[in-house]
Amino acid sequence: MVRSSWSGAIVRPGASSKLAGVAATEYEAVPAVDPDARPTPPGARSESSVVMKFGGTSVADPEKLKQVAARLVGAREAGYRVVGVLSAMGKTTDELLQLAREVSASPDPRELDMLVSVGERISCALAAMAIVDLGHEAISLTGSQAGIVTDTVHGKAKIVEVRARRIHEALDRGKIVLVAGFQGVSTAFEVTTLGRGGSDTTAVALAAALGADHCEIYTDVRGVFSADPRLVPDARPLRHVSFDEMLEMASSGARVLATRSIEVARSHTVKLHVRSSFEEGIGTWIQEEDTVPSEKGGMLEKALISGVVHQREETVYHVDGATRARLFGALAEALVNVDTIVQTGEQIVFSAPPEDRAAAARALDALGLTWSSRDDLGKVSLVGAGMKSHPGVAAKTFATLEDAGIESPIVSTSPIKIACHVPTVDVDRAVRALHEAFELGR
Repeated sequence: MVRSSWSGAIVRPGASSKLAGVAATEYEAVPAVDPDARPTPPGARSESSVVMKFGGTSVADPEKLKQVAARLVGAREAGYRVVGVLSAMGKTTDELLQLAREVSASPDPRELDMLVSVGERISCALAAMAIVDLGHEAISLTGSQAGIVTDTVHGKAKIVEVRARRIHEALDRGKIVLVAGFQGVSTAFEVTTLGRGGSDTTAVALAAALGADHCEIYTDVRGVFSADPRLVPDARPLRHVSFDEMLEMASSGARVLATRSIEVARSHTVKLHVRSSFEEGIGTWIQEEDTVPSEKGGMLEKALISGVVHQREETVYHVDGATRARLFGALAEALVNVDTIVQTGEQIVFSAPPEDRAAAARALDALGLTWSSRDDLGKVSLVGAGMKSHPGVAAKTFATLEDAGIESPIVSTSPIKIACHVPTVDVDRAVRALHEAFELGR
């Protein structure tokens, strides 16, 4: 199995990739940090910085925005230099996209970015007003004002550089800084948006640029669990997860964090803390593997499996008559986020998210290839750093699915993951069976 372009993941350049059983990723540059923006110059404040990101459900209405403002003020009063990264309120982005579709059957990408970028700006301005009412100074900044520089791809832009000087100046004056997530300014000086999970990526990139103590991700869940608690009621909350484990979980269907944000965190060693916006709790810390404590103290006692994650839908393509370079070059140009790749003989099998189906079909047709696709498969993945040194995990996985009468036509692996494509109708049963077989409950 080869995995290519984990939903646009930003990863370290220089590693090699191979087919037939070895995990690999398409590489691109990690966001650069402006040297002049590095923290704590002589004479500046010595407090630690913290970046706090709040998702759409966390800022869904005025009352929740006031609660977010109170959390930001609480961190400032605890002695931190505070940067808040906010998403758009509730369903604002979806409503703006729907408005665009009502006006135009095919909205211009540049103008669409101009439109949808306003949601995060509204959240930040309102939060800044609420902070001022609480007796603290605050300033709201757009992505471009905050120094988020991206490439020129509208709708799925990648951060190429962070120039955080203006943020530092505001922090040095004691202000709480609110930055609009999900957006930046391109190298061509156009407003761009970062795609799904873009506010997570904004927050982590800023934490890296600021040398923040850590980056807090506030969401509507209490952290990362051993499985989706809505599907597995006895799923166990995970207190600590390594970057590699979280990256595999996110790329395999866990929606707590965007894949790209985890890659930036891993590359710049930014500790992440996933917490609930609506209740107090320990949450989940995500950090380097050799710094992750276990219940018994030390990575030698690391749990064999950390969790079971799933995607109910993933389109699987079968392609004949193509070279790998030509095929995946065309898919990359079409911005298709390829996941699993398997090749046996002349046929190439790969998977991609359902939302990329139209782009994939256009690219395959343009190449004049013979191809087919399946839309009736989902994916269930076991993830755990402990499996690297424990044989038999794959055997137990396959035996569990076989005993449950669940077919898995495609299997892919990495050193810390076993992923099985199964019929969509069997995804829930597969998750429960594997969670029970590996005794991951509370």
